[in-house]
Amino acid sequence: MNANSRQVLWKKEPYIFEQGSSGREGISLPEEDEDFSTQNNPPLPSHLLREPINDFPEVSEVEVVRHFTRLSQWNYGVDTGLYPLGSCTMKYNPKLNEEVAKLSGFSFAHPHQPEPLSQGALHLIYELESFLSEITGMDRVTLQPAAGAHGEFAGMLMIKAYFADKKDARIKVLIPDTAHGTNPASVSMCGFKAVPVKSNKDGIVDKDTVASLMDEDVAAIMLTNPNTLGIFELNITDIADIVHKKGGFVYCDGANLNALMGIVKLGDLGIDIAHINLHKTFSTPHGGGGPGSGPVAIKNILSDYLPVPIIEKREKRYFFNYDQPKSIGKVKSFYGNFLVCVKAYAYILTMGNSGLREASKTAVINANYIRTKLKNYYHIPHDVICMHEYVFTDKNQHEYNVNTLDIAKRLIDYGFHPPTIYFPLVVKQALMVEPTETESKETLDNFINAMICIADEAKNNPDLLKNAPLNAKITRVDEVTAARNPILKWKRD
Repeated sequence: MNANSRQVLWKKEPYIFEQGSSGREGISLPEEDEDFSTQNNPPLPSHLLREPINDFPEVSEVEVVRHFTRLSQWNYGVDTGLYPLGSCTMKYNPKLNEEVAKLSGFSFAHPHQPEPLSQGALHLIYELESFLSEITGMDRVTLQPAAGAHGEFAGMLMIKAYFADKKDARIKVLIPDTAHGTNPASVSMCGFKAVPVKSNKDGIVDKDTVASLMDEDVAAIMLTNPNTLGIFELNITDIADIVHKKGGFVYCDGANLNALMGIVKLGDLGIDIAHINLHKTFSTPHGGGGPGSGPVAIKNILSDYLPVPIIEKREKRYFFNYDQPKSIGKVKSFYGNFLVCVKAYAYILTMGNSGLREASKTAVINANYIRTKLKNYYHIPHDVICMHEYVFTDKNQHEYNVNTLDIAKRLIDYGFHPPTIYFPLVVKQALMVEPTETESKETLDNFINAMICIADEAKNNPDLLKNAPLNAKITRVDEVTAARNPILKWKRD
């Protein structure tokens, strides 16, 4: 067998159902004898034994281990390469924080443990809330929400409870077209009507537009800052003044805080409430559906409505305070995704304020480095200094009949995970790239060179891109059919 044939076998890993043979098992137990008598080890009751499963794999232990190890080596992960995804980017995270979260005092802690036996965990929660308050410039924080969208929902519930308490029946929330896509859903779930706000030619929200829409029926505006174009909202303090004068709140989607931490405090910009993605900005990798954590930071005006329980400190002891009659109640079982909070706590202690500031600066520098290197090859709708991410389009490749999807698929052949595509919706055929602060210049240069090569291929050999990826384990699939008619069960031919 030559090297090429071995590679073919490697790429054509058979299904687990197609391996093994009849009667093969992955375990070996001794035959029943005097040392293992049924008297000491009675057989399981028949009703607890399953019936045989047709076509169930009959394989040895080594076959199982090798099969799933080989499949795992097909995967692209944060430990194998750059994730240039925008907005919800995975970044490399220090393994130290993973080890801290594995400490038995944290990983084996049970949420029903009494307070005297949970002082370490309560201390961590209490201090992490104070750290996040300081970083955001807000007064209070709850760690309960499980992710960013869940944080949005909890925040809007607090705003709704505030106005209900004041007997003020506000029904609208302003949402810019450069906000994160989950904002309208969070608003609707809380019974508000989402009112779209168009950004101006510079890709930011115009204060005059907000003034024309702001009235006594508007409960809040939900800004994302920096917005999904990667641009800082320059008019944010003026917008906050306009909203506050009409009695509304300014909500900031803080999923992009990794561009600001240690540099700008959201509270100083006139923000009243914001959520934070611990799973993006503070160490835990994001992706695969979790784990996540979306703490909500608020100004004191909303403190009565925080989810319960609130962690408080009396002398040297920490305790749960459920005595909050105006609270929106619990928004997550127990107290949030605790081990994600442990990683964030370790990350903040390790970095310190100067380290967090440096991380934000590096994220911004990395994004602008890529932007300037690729601006002559790909169209950038808003060619201004960006923050942590930037957006370009396939406009320069239209004449070669090459589109955004083709560019993204071809990147796979160069060994890179594709960037976010077709978002934000405000930009047609968007490719959103966020390199984060953890990637080296060498990695960024490799990505840049790959994108330049793809731009050249689009011009000279567009069929390469139309058929990409060519070297992946799985080539281009029919994504529409896969979404509408998914095949979730294997059947033997």
